[in-house]
Amino acid sequence: MAPDTKQSLGILNLERGQPVPPRPSGFLNPATYDFPIIVETVEGAWADRVIRGDPTLEPNYIAAARRLVERGAIAISSNCGFSIRHQEAVAASVNVPVAMSSLLLLPSLLRQLPPSAKIAVVTADSTYCGEDLLGVNDAAERARIVIGGIEGGKFWENEMKRPTPLTAIVDIETDVASCVARLRARHPQIATILFECTAFPVVASAMRRITGLPIYDITTLCRMTFASVA
Repeated sequence: MAPDTKQSLGILNLERGQPVPPRPSGFLNPATYDFPIIVETVEGAWADRVIRGDPTLEPNYIAAARRLVERGAIAISSNCGFSIRHQEAVAASVNVPVAMSSLLLLPSLLRQLPPSAKIAVVTADSTYCGEDLLGVNDAAERARIVIGGIEGGKFWENEMKRPTPLTAIVDIETDVASCVARLRARHPQIATILFECTAFPVVASAMRRITGLPIYDITTLCRMTFASVA
């Protein structure tokens, strides 16, 4: 395949089983960025397998990443924060920067805040967002991270299906707002929110208005990574 003529961000996409239209501020919407994006689907990477962690997907992630580089990607990301499990392998397989998940931002975000402040990680499924994915080994810093998920909600239910239906933005906002409210009630020290899920950028602006807090997501990381090489 001939490379694309423009320098692009390459995105490793999930299997969906049907076309997914772009959404305002969405991770896969070209209008979200001021640079081009190109997309490759990772064979077999259905959301349920990626969220729960399936090591047999790793060769497929590597193969799709290499295809993106062949097409002209100068940086690579991924359409699921749980694909951070394959960060090391994909980064070792290509010669461009790889940023598979917004969770990579956690160590630096902790240092932006006073030691008394906490960061809320809002994820699609907190039952699978374990210590091994956070990249924070210091016990005192780990204690400043609180994790909440929207498992059991409408979005989560849809993501477990094949083909995967598109969830209405209002339903995503309802799920996320409820999770954030629960976390803030238990942890009033929360000063920053990090969205793990790559579907959540569509509600980031609304949640910033609701909470008055800084919110980071995968598009934050992608803009930073692309700017470093473009």
